[in-house]
Amino acid sequence: MKSIQPQERHGDVSGSSSARVVISADSKSQERRQRRRGRIQFATLCWTLYLAGWNDGTTGPLLPRIQRVYNVNFAIVSLLFVFACIGFITGALSNLVLDGRYGFGKVTVHSFLRSLFQVVAYCFESAAPPFPLFVLGYAINGVGMALQDAQANGFVASLRDNPEMKMGILHAVWFRAGAFSSPLVATQFAQQPHWSFHYLCSLGLALVNTILLIMVFGLKTQDECLAQIGVPPCEKGNSERSQFRQVFALRAVHLLAFFILVYVGVEVTVGGWIVTYIIDIRGGGPSSGYISSGFFGGLMTGRLCLLWVNRVVGERRVLFIYAFLAIGLELVVWFVPSLVGGAVAVSMIGILLGPMYPIAMNHAGRVLPRWLLTVSIGWIAGCGQAGSALLPFMTGAIASKSGIGILQPLLVSMMAFMTSIWILVPSSARRED
Repeated sequence: MKSIQPQERHGDVSGSSSARVVISADSKSQERRQRRRGRIQFATLCWTLYLAGWNDGTTGPLLPRIQRVYNVNFAIVSLLFVFACIGFITGALSNLVLDGRYGFGKVTVHSFLRSLFQVVAYCFESAAPPFPLFVLGYAINGVGMALQDAQANGFVASLRDNPEMKMGILHAVWFRAGAFSSPLVATQFAQQPHWSFHYLCSLGLALVNTILLIMVFGLKTQDECLAQIGVPPCEKGNSERSQFRQVFALRAVHLLAFFILVYVGVEVTVGGWIVTYIIDIRGGGPSSGYISSGFFGGLMTGRLCLLWVNRVVGERRVLFIYAFLAIGLELVVWFVPSLVGGAVAVSMIGILLGPMYPIAMNHAGRVLPRWLLTVSIGWIAGCGQAGSALLPFMTGAIASKSGIGILQPLLVSMMAFMTSIWILVPSSARRED
């Protein structure tokens, strides 16, 4: 017996060690699967934001052609932005209700409240229908775009593994890559007889996007999708009030939403009207549409290359620096009558404006309750999309009375106003029940 007992103990130790090795191997295998799944999810959302950027960059180069085809002035053609604004606000409000009821996957895919709306809108626009139907396409697209921004930003902001970097990549490499590449294509179509066929390219991208979202996210809620990559469910609040009321009770949400509304409005106003400004005021030719592409390329470059500056200086402080420099360059575009100099300055303005959107979204993740983060960011992003329609429309309406020369003073004032709003945004979180 004495000779057997040590062997039994040795067998126990050996078995325990083997079990630990198996558990460790299973754990590593699971981590690899989760990382791979997480990369697939993130890549899918990147493609979704690429389509959003593509849509943003489309209108500017086509705007002069749309005016000629439909024989409309600045005020009438700006109805494109008005109806897009209606769609954006409708989508943002719908997200507040639908996210809690149906979940991340079901809102974006199963209900087709995003992808299918975009497919329908691009079908409308590619046929170059009468102007009222063409405008309706922008409204339909706006609903889908608002839901798209809301869900993608909310999902990435809920990640635990370096969400700041991923938010920057999401909006730099993909969102602005779409806005950079779209004017290159749209400028070519603007000079062709079948100019509206540009929207067939958009339709193809939208169909691919719908298929990817169905394959990757299916009918799962956001918590279920996060659980697939090892991220625990978001904490829940103790308040008995509805999510809708909780979100609208947060001062930080309104300030961030207002900031994003003005910021995105500035961004799209530059990208949407700078081509018309260059042609009418600086005497640019048909290739002036590439200046819009340079601006969106600057946005993409800034969001990617200035990430290290954001970390060193601090995201809240560095935004003020970017804003003051951008205002200075806008004054150069305004007062220096140089076509080349203006084009370079516009690209530099894009670089400086680029980091502001992901900075604001990252800040929302720090100051807002995590159980309200996706819904809150949905509303903030939806307001941004509304700004992308509202401010360009205001520009067009004023330009119809005073000429497109008012673009630069309007942009300077909006940039200054945007900076003043950022001063009021809380720098730290307030405890919410």
